[in-house]
Amino acid sequence: MTGHEEIHRRVLVVDGHNDLPWRLRTLFASDIERFDLAVRHEDGHTDIPRLREGGVDALFFAAYVPSECEGHGAARLALEQIDLIKRMVARYPELELARSARDVTRVVESGRIAALVGVEGGHTIEGSLAVLRSFYELGARYLTLTHNDATEWADAATDEPRHGGLSEFGEEVIREMNRLGMLVDVSHVSAAAMAAVLRVSEAPIIASHSGARAINDHPRNVPDVILERLPENGGVVMVNFFSGFVVPRAADVAREMLAHYRELRARHGDDDVAVEEAWQDWSSEHPVPRGSVSDLVDHIDHIVRVAGIDHVGLGSDFDGCSAVPEGLEDVSKFPAITAELVNRGYSMEDIRKILGENALRVLAEAEAVARRPASAAP
Repeated sequence: MTGHEEIHRRVLVVDGHNDLPWRLRTLFASDIERFDLAVRHEDGHTDIPRLREGGVDALFFAAYVPSECEGHGAARLALEQIDLIKRMVARYPELELARSARDVTRVVESGRIAALVGVEGGHTIEGSLAVLRSFYELGARYLTLTHNDATEWADAATDEPRHGGLSEFGEEVIREMNRLGMLVDVSHVSAAAMAAVLRVSEAPIIASHSGARAINDHPRNVPDVILERLPENGGVVMVNFFSGFVVPRAADVAREMLAHYRELRARHGDDDVAVEEAWQDWSSEHPVPRGSVSDLVDHIDHIVRVAGIDHVGLGSDFDGCSAVPEGLEDVSKFPAITAELVNRGYSMEDIRKILGENALRVLAEAEAVARRPASAAP
């Protein structure tokens, strides 16, 4: 075992965003009998053998619902995705659902992999704090405020602004998430919405799968003006592995990809399988410059320089992205990041923070905010 591999095995590794549930929905009709997570696969990014090989101790599975479903049963679709995650976890003894930072620690110490739930897309609450609370009761521990399109109460990074960041109801959502102990996820939201969240939230925020905009100038990445404010808030940016957001020259390609995805959605409507098949065909014909592990760690370096070592983590977007850096082909490759961090002179303490401790800290601190004396739920 090499030095970096030994270091990797000694630290907690947390992935802030994994889209396997959406892959199961679109390719396997959400039938967990058709995809054996206990077997190593040659396609896709995630299975238990590769998670073990990659030393992944905990990961947030995304209960993702496309933006286009706003007003068309988005809450039901989110519930189905949460149910899929919980059924998947219950099927395999190597996994255990975690609902708190303490749960994560306990599960990992037991030798299992901690599985957490994050809901991707604020349109899924359908304008209802009651739905938000229900998601929390079912185990969701973060909500990504938007996806590609603005919601009725929050602006998206890749859509025209509608609210100047957040509406008044959007601010209510943030306060309720603080009360619950649910992490506010600003991946996908506009810079103005990020700033509004920082103004309102009493708990640390996360960007579950975003990079540094100064490195790759795509609106999905976090600008320095927000990174500079993270130390005051305590939040963490979890670096996305999608090459379109990682490699500087790939930003324009990523914009083109989103435009084509919207065309496919308009053409196929809510036929997720048809969209996914057409999307895969188009992606194979329009390759994204993949870049390398070094390109990804450039984002980590930048976030550390601007925000500090306590404010960066990892959020792969595995099984939700079409291109990843060479050397990071699937969840088994997480040790490659550790190797690059070692090569760049990061200390053991720094590596612990980047790979998992920062992510666990923000969850624990959000829970601590929720335990403060406060008024009853609205």
